[in-house]
Amino acid sequence: MKMLQAIIRPEKLDEVMKALEGKGFVALTVTDVRGRGEQKGISLQFRGRKMDVDLLPKVKIEIVLNDGEVDSALKTIREPARTGSVGDGKIFVLPVDLMAKVRTEETWR
Repeated sequence: MKMLQAIIRPEKLDEVMKALEGKGFVALTVTDVRGRGEQKGISLQFRGRKMDVDLLPKVKIEIVLNDGEVDSALKTIREPARTGSVGDGKIFVLPVDLMAKVRTEETWR
């Protein structure tokens, strides 16, 4: 099993979730996060003053899936999340040793 963590722009969340659901990936966790990458923040104008915003709002989607589903999930997230600009996000794939349901005490390895 693998855990896929996708960090994307917040405004792309609905499109990505619809695409994932359309491909059968319905179980996921979404967390509001802040971060920066190559763009190193942005400069904004507020009431006539320049403000540097170092950490930008992002959304992290976490999905646990079977090894054979990783490529499909990657493609499904990339297409709707991409704007072509710096700051579109990153996707990480991590190994999962064990998954256990709290309610039923089922476990998967």
